[in-house]
Amino acid sequence: MRNLELLRTLEFRDIQAPGRPQCFCLRTEQKSVLIGSEHGLIEVDATRREVKHEISLVAEGFLPEDGSGCIVGIQDLLDQESVCVATASGDVILCSLSTHQLECVGSVASGISVMSWSPDQELVLLATGQQTLIMMTKDFEPIMEQQIHQDDFGESKFITVGWGKKETQFHGSEGRQAAFQMQMHESALPWDDHRPQVTWRGDGQFFAVSVVCPETGARKVRVWNREFALQSTSEPVAGLGPALAWKPSGSLIASTQDKPNQQDVVFFEKNGLLHGHFTLPFLKDEVKVALWEAEAGKLFELRSSKPLWTVGNYHWYLKQSLPFSTCGKNKIVSLMWDTVTPYRLHVLCQGWHYLCYDWHWTTDRSSGDNASDLANVAVIDGSNVLVTVFQQTVVPPPMCTYRLLLPHPVNQVTFSAHPKKSNDLAVLDASNQISVYKCGMLKNCYHDVLNQVPLTPTQKIQYENSEDQEVNPLKLSFLTWIEEDIFLAISHSQSSAQSVIHHLTVAPSEMEEEQGQLNVSSSVTVNGVVISLCCSSKTKSVALQLADGQILKYLWESPSLAVTPWKNPGGFLVQFPYPCTQIELAMIGGEECVLGLTDRCRFFINDTEVASNITSFAVYDEFLLLTTHSHTCQCFCLRDASFKTLQAGLSSSHVSSGEILRKVERGSRIVTVVPQDTKLILQMPRGNLEVVHHRALVLAQIRKWLDKLMFKEAFECMRKLRINLNLIYDHNPKAFLENVETFIRQIESVNYINLFFTELKEEDVTKTMYPPPVTRSVQLSRDPDEKKLDLICDAMRAAMETINPHKYCLSILTSHIKKTTPELEIVLQKVHELQGKPPSVPDAVGAEEALKYLLLLVDVNELYDHSLGTYDFDLVLMVAEKSQKDPKEYLPFLNTLKKMETNYQRFTIDKYLKRYEKAIGHLSKCGPEYFPECLNLIKDKNLYNEALKLYPPNSQQYKDISIAYGEHLMQENMYEPAGLVFARCSAHEKALSAFLTCGSWKQALCVAAWLNLTKDQLAGLARTLAGKCVEKRKHIDAAMVLEQYAQDYEEAVLLLLEGAAWEEALRLVYKYNRLDIIETNIKPSILEAQKNYMIFLDSQTTTFSRHKKRLLVVRKLKEQAQQVNLEDEVLHGQESDLFSETSSIVSGSEMSGKYSHSNSRISARSSKNRRKAERKKHSLKEGSPLEDLALLEALNEVVQNTEKLKDEVYHILKVLFLFEFDEQGRELQKAFEDTLQLMERSLPEIWTLTEQQNSATPVKHPYVSTFSHISSACIKVFLSFFLLDAELFIPPKMNKKTQWKLSLLD
Repeated sequence: MRNLELLRTLEFRDIQAPGRPQCFCLRTEQKSVLIGSEHGLIEVDATRREVKHEISLVAEGFLPEDGSGCIVGIQDLLDQESVCVATASGDVILCSLSTHQLECVGSVASGISVMSWSPDQELVLLATGQQTLIMMTKDFEPIMEQQIHQDDFGESKFITVGWGKKETQFHGSEGRQAAFQMQMHESALPWDDHRPQVTWRGDGQFFAVSVVCPETGARKVRVWNREFALQSTSEPVAGLGPALAWKPSGSLIASTQDKPNQQDVVFFEKNGLLHGHFTLPFLKDEVKVALWEAEAGKLFELRSSKPLWTVGNYHWYLKQSLPFSTCGKNKIVSLMWDTVTPYRLHVLCQGWHYLCYDWHWTTDRSSGDNASDLANVAVIDGSNVLVTVFQQTVVPPPMCTYRLLLPHPVNQVTFSAHPKKSNDLAVLDASNQISVYKCGMLKNCYHDVLNQVPLTPTQKIQYENSEDQEVNPLKLSFLTWIEEDIFLAISHSQSSAQSVIHHLTVAPSEMEEEQGQLNVSSSVTVNGVVISLCCSSKTKSVALQLADGQILKYLWESPSLAVTPWKNPGGFLVQFPYPCTQIELAMIGGEECVLGLTDRCRFFINDTEVASNITSFAVYDEFLLLTTHSHTCQCFCLRDASFKTLQAGLSSSHVSSGEILRKVERGSRIVTVVPQDTKLILQMPRGNLEVVHHRALVLAQIRKWLDKLMFKEAFECMRKLRINLNLIYDHNPKAFLENVETFIRQIESVNYINLFFTELKEEDVTKTMYPPPVTRSVQLSRDPDEKKLDLICDAMRAAMETINPHKYCLSILTSHIKKTTPELEIVLQKVHELQGKPPSVPDAVGAEEALKYLLLLVDVNELYDHSLGTYDFDLVLMVAEKSQKDPKEYLPFLNTLKKMETNYQRFTIDKYLKRYEKAIGHLSKCGPEYFPECLNLIKDKNLYNEALKLYPPNSQQYKDISIAYGEHLMQENMYEPAGLVFARCSAHEKALSAFLTCGSWKQALCVAAWLNLTKDQLAGLARTLAGKCVEKRKHIDAAMVLEQYAQDYEEAVLLLLEGAAWEEALRLVYKYNRLDIIETNIKPSILEAQKNYMIFLDSQTTTFSRHKKRLLVVRKLKEQAQQVNLEDEVLHGQESDLFSETSSIVSGSEMSGKYSHSNSRISARSSKNRRKAERKKHSLKEGSPLEDLALLEALNEVVQNTEKLKDEVYHILKVLFLFEFDEQGRELQKAFEDTLQLMERSLPEIWTLTEQQNSATPVKHPYVSTFSHISSACIKVFLSFFLLDAELFIPPKMNKKTQWKLSLLD
């Protein structure tokens, strides 16, 4: 659905040269044109509008002086830096334009009618006057000569296998007589010049020759291969014309055919058979030349009224028409497509006028973004404009919503730039008349594709110089409708590199039927060639792109009508590095920017290239949509975007598959976006259309509808496109809850409301599935204690009960079921209430229908159980009848229940439903005779806490339950809670046993007071408790128990000395006046402890120094290994070791899980192996892969152990000074101080990474940077180990404020 738009026109008029032009060729490297005439050659630089070289062939005798000579072919030879010229008299001449030297390389006595070079310029083919073909190499060495007329069909002659005769075949509507008709051969067309026509396939492997057969007088097409072997001969075609062109891709050969009342373009296959055709829409004319455009392979040109054709979806469109004069100086002599630049056409006229046209593809669509825009797309097809209204229908081309029929072929179509009149369109035809069609004229034709809109009064464009139109039929380009009666158009200067912006104003006619005029009200000259244009109705600005990529700004409402350079937000001039064929204006981050796309898929924003794989783009509202070579369609929100974010999003090879990206079919291009809708129209390479709903457009439109409280539109769109319905609430919970009634009234359908309920879930989809593209300025807070499902269900149920409880009965039931805790009992009760009431209103729901609906939402067995839990047997029977249960199963059970006492009946039901808490509640009311059964159930289901609430604390049942509870806690090794439970129910002996087991000596002694123990029993209990405390290294507590309850202060002093509680031991000695113990026990213990501390500090210092030294060596070795690129070997060692350790750990866990229930010994051994493997993970063995980590771990442990000694050292220093052991005290204090200073000095040297890292960020392992070439699975295994070791890189803390030093010993 694209049209050809003229980019630029290059003219060189009145070239000063003798004679008349006969043919021309292009010199692509020199960017010049070589023209041949009856006098010689002339080289023209059209850009500079000058004649570069002029070579006479008359002076050398190659052409006659009387002007009767003819040049039949010119070819620029790139590798020989010369030009090959063939004359009708038979001479083949090599001409050097730099030296003007001429060399005749060959001559044909009978003359030459055609010279044709192969595309690779390796072969040259000559058609002679004796009806022969001569093939030569590029060095003009003859290869072969053959007759142009051959009797043989060729090597591809069809083979008949004898499957029937022609007389027995089916001949369709022509009947059986068609088998006996004699084939009539028609002679060539009257205007045919009988000259051979030659065309090569694009790869140069085949060529086709069209000649007039001397026997029949009709034209035939023969196909030859590169070795000059005849391949095929075309089937007889009546009225075959001389035009011949081989499609570059090699599939079709085009020619023309005259019929009695029409003229067709026909296509031959390589085997000579016809393959399709299309009819020319104009009257019969002399069609002598056909040309294929090399780049696209589907753009087709005919020499008649000079139309340009293209094919799409098996339909041929007439895209452009160039009405040149058929006589005089403006008659076309020759024309050709450029072989280097796509879509560039060169035209040479008889009056030495040279024209060069550049076209490109564009989509003409309406540009409105409000609901009034109908998403119109116009396609030019000759004198028809096919308009498709995508807001109402999507039909594949060449079908359309309606067509506009004009009297002349159409060249340009433009839609109004006014936002409210974007559906109006204007058409510029080949006669330079503009027809305007407004929306009011078209509204009656939208639903009838066969209806043709009647003609409207046209406006003729009045030129200052009428000759311009005759010389250049495409005078104006980039027609833009900016205001009601004002158009903009661009024309290019014929003498310089300048362009002119024309304001075309409609001059009103006196009568509506008369033809109006478009006058040029004002013109603005631009220094440079304008190659593209786009406008913005919001800013009233026009962006103009020059041939060098520079962007200019033109404000059409400005009184000065000046053109200024476009500047970016930084104040710099905007210039595309490469010229762009499509440009658009868009607001990005509040700034108006120019977007451009080159023909090589490079995408620019201002002068910044953001992508190089873009095939098409479109700007809609605040969105930028793009298709890429990777077969994706991306959509970006431009409201708060920036260049960097767009560039990052487009350049990233791993784009998130959220709202931004979606996959599309290969080769898809954007046609248009339907405003205020979710449809994105894409066209495939073949021409068919596809409608997609891009997730970004869909969610943006849904959010707009929800903001406007248009719940119905949003719901229908979400249901159709499978968007999670939770978004209706999560988008704005407060607004939804405030407008629940509006939501219900708009949706109205009970099924839709039930669908909404069934999709509800506690998840906030705006944070998971559909995060907004821009973070909300105001965050909608939600109470974490409030459940989303409960809020919605309660609010909607209340609204439905207010509006119409009968109509929304099923939805009300659904609201109960969908709550966080389904209220099935309430639902069943409401259904039970409906059973006895006949429907009071027409739309009311009956009990049977409601129950059937419930069975769709809830499992029938679950519903049966809940009905049984209501203790209502009528309701149970109603549910059971609707289920698949066998009455023989449930009726006896229900009959048995009915015979029971009420409380025991409900106990039985609750026990059956496994509602044990309710069951013991009902059983507790049945009387004391049922207590044993109740106690067994309590023990079986561990319902002790619930059961204790059912009985008074002073009852026997309460005591029995408490004792059972305590015994259960003892079995679970929870001795202290068990002792508390026993103590509470006055089971003091059991409580004492529990407290003794857990070592809670204070609770044990309290309970012992209730048992009235003797003095010896109490002393024995105290010694037992003291032993428990010593096991837990609580020596002070043990000494207190022995002193106070066993009256054994001597043993208490010994325990205090064992626990280094020197001051407490001295207190007891002085309390009991046993000073002799000081000499016999305390002083020796103090001196022994001082020696132990000295030995320990010496070993710690030695270990610390050794590990530190080794750590520095290991780090140096690893740095050297990295410098000589040994990371792979080191990493291989790490990998194998880690995998070995991992496998051992996994094996241990698997063994534990497999045998834990059958063999506790194996489980214990496996857990032991796991601990062993954990210890082996960091080995201090020299050369181990993680030796540095093991050294860090060991150093950390040494520092922490030394730091813990500060309090102990302080206390022993005090007693050393007290007993005048000053020398030992100073020795210990000095050793401890040296050790601490050594460690403090070494911390920065050992833990070097922490100075570079923030404490809030996780520590990076030094090996992680070397994992770039390892698979992700391996990296996960490595990181699982390294993250556990992150704490090793944090240095231990040494508190300098801790008081340990005794100043008296300084």
